Amino acid sequence: MVKHNFYAGPSILPDYTLEKTVEAVKDFAGTGISLMSISHRSKEFTAVMEEAQQLFKKLLNIPDGYSVLFLGGGASTQFAMVPFNILNKKAAYLNTGAWASKAIKEAKFFGEVDIVASSEDKNFNYIPKDYKIPEDADYFHITTNNTIYGTEIKEDIDSPVPLVADMSSDILSRPVDVSKYAIIYGGAQKNLGPAGVTFVIIKNDILGNVNRAIPTMLNYQTHIDKKSMFNTPPVLPVFAALQTLKWIDGHGGVEEMQKYNKQKAEILYDEIERNSMFKPTVPNAGDRSYMNICFVMNDGYEDKEKAFLDFATEKGMVGIKGHRSVGGFRASTYNALPMESVDALIDTMQEFEKNNK
Repeated sequence: MVKHNFYAGPSILPDYTLEKTVEAVKDFAGTGISLMSISHRSKEFTAVMEEAQQLFKKLLNIPDGYSVLFLGGGASTQFAMVPFNILNKKAAYLNTGAWASKAIKEAKFFGEVDIVASSEDKNFNYIPKDYKIPEDADYFHITTNNTIYGTEIKEDIDSPVPLVADMSSDILSRPVDVSKYAIIYGGAQKNLGPAGVTFVIIKNDILGNVNRAIPTMLNYQTHIDKKSMFNTPPVLPVFAALQTLKWIDGHGGVEEMQKYNKQKAEILYDEIERNSMFKPTVPNAGDRSYMNICFVMNDGYEDKEKAFLDFATEKGMVGIKGHRSVGGFRASTYNALPMESVDALIDTMQEFEKNNK
């Protein structure tokens, strides 16, 4: 049976990435040595790191004056690294979900945190609007896509202070005006690579303005100076990320990713709206994520949730169970998910409706 991978992360990667990584695990760059056994200081791997950084810059049209870093520790470490490096007195945060809340918690260790707006009052099922960013803040932090609740900020906002974004789950899914941001970071395990590597896009001149001493490994400048090679980087995930970057580049870049992702998401949302058995968790269509489509059983059919999950599993749908804080279902439609998987899920939903209505 064909499996359709809707996991929210770690999640589906292009076959190209998997195949090239498997080859390299057996014999990396013709060295006769496995990628898992090669020195990160070898000329072969150094070339991988440099190419990944340059291709990242190309795909997102990253301006001069920015560095691309590949680090360990996940986005969760970035929750602390950001304020450690750039929070002097006060930071502003937009609270749109669980991960934004975790970032806020970490920032409070370093200074005052102004939560300019929050959607917690409705279980994070919308993106706050009409908030004011304090102009005396050291930076303003947003989480662009919320995997648990299925909301997304799809445009680059204008901020009067340096803008910081956690783009863990929608990086490379659309064009980004990087010049509007001071820092963009995220875990790779959605649209970029396997778990184990974290990307950071950072404007170099944002650094050097805090009054505290920063431990060596938590100092962005350390990693900028050594081009992500200060310590042993996550070698295999960086190699896999490079393969994904090549795959995106070969498929028309982020512009084509955006078109394809929008198409996948919209036809699935249309079916959720049409199907009498289901309803979306995010009421405002403009706030709905193109990466994580969240839905629940419609009113009167709540007792059918387990039955649909079992039915969908029988049909080859994998990873569609919703997060425990929301319930229902979540179909993650990242770059590498083919349209065939979305069509298969829609067919499953329609068959379930026919059998249970």
